Amino acid sequence: MRAVDSVTGRGADAVLLGFARALRAGGLDASAERVHAFLRAVAVLRPGVRGDVYWAGRSTLCGSREDLERYDEVFTAYFADAGGDAPEGPTPKAAIPPRPRLVVRDTPGTTAPENERHTTPTGALASSAEVLRHRDIAELDAAERTRLHQLLAAFALPGPTRRTPRRRPARRGEADPRRTVRDLLRHGGEPAPLRHRARAERPRRVVLLVDVSGSMTPCADALLRFAHASARTTRTEVFTLATRLTRVTRELAQRDPDLAMAAVAAAVPDWSGGTRLGELLRVFLDRWGQRGTARGAVVVLLSDGWERGDPELLGAQMRRLHRLAHRVIWANPRKARPGYAPLAAGMAAALPSVDAFVEGHSPAALERLAAVVRGADDA
Repeated sequence: MRAVDSVTGRGADAVLLGFARALRAGGLDASAERVHAFLRAVAVLRPGVRGDVYWAGRSTLCGSREDLERYDEVFTAYFADAGGDAPEGPTPKAAIPPRPRLVVRDTPGTTAPENERHTTPTGALASSAEVLRHRDIAELDAAERTRLHQLLAAFALPGPTRRTPRRRPARRGEADPRRTVRDLLRHGGEPAPLRHRARAERPRRVVLLVDVSGSMTPCADALLRFAHASARTTRTEVFTLATRLTRVTRELAQRDPDLAMAAVAAAVPDWSGGTRLGELLRVFLDRWGQRGTARGAVVVLLSDGWERGDPELLGAQMRRLHRLAHRVIWANPRKARPGYAPLAAGMAAALPSVDAFVEGHSPAALERLAAVVRGADDA
């Protein structure tokens, strides 16, 4: 560091703050509180010794095991570039690889006794996938997009259900007179257990309207892969929106995600084109929605809300859609950006007819979207 002769030297602070900015640019959450703790730790130790600076930063600037690998890379690169200003002393040993974390997972369909519920841990290795879950899809590089595709390929969207007029046998619920009397007759009039019935449930249709216009180009591929994963696990209809409306449900029916994306690319003629949300929503409702596709369904629009057409038309069609659908959800990748407000004309016109307005910029945001689709609280 620049003449780091004293603990409070300005040269030392400048280099340390530059290191914190490098960590922040590398993806670590080096907040102001953590940087302050880092500077205090270095002041207590020896600012001119590489090992002391390394361990002070590792203890204060890393918030999880996933941060350690990236911290080592930034530390080595930053102080290697610093040349003669780098702290003296031996290079610290590489960070210890993360140990498997023990996560308790209940097996679906079973309930363990109260005193045994937390005694069967399952090993799960912490990795950089957790960091990737919170990264903005539009800012990923090629390698990170490949890992994102792997995450989305394993994604599942358990769809919502609805109760039907039909009844089915159940262990509890309303009395089932026919089955109860039938059992009495079978036993010669002797007393028999009371039979019960309950309303049957069916999966509710999910309709995904994916914006593939020019402003959505960085996110469109990932959102369509999300739609592909959703179509595997629930009743899903998928349409793309740009300058025209294209139904791609059949193309996304292929099991292989890459083949499905290639089929969608061949079927969508207006990829990265303009945006006519109001006109295309009217086409969807006239041709499919009014006839049953949107009736009683959960309709999800994945779009940034940029509208080149008439915003009043979009607002009118959104009100029409809201009357037909069970629920209308809008996922906007721009919502997570600092200072965002739905002030664009199209977004402002559509928002009064939206039941849930959520983010759609990262894998974690898509997981929350899936929870909202299931009916969980979107807060």
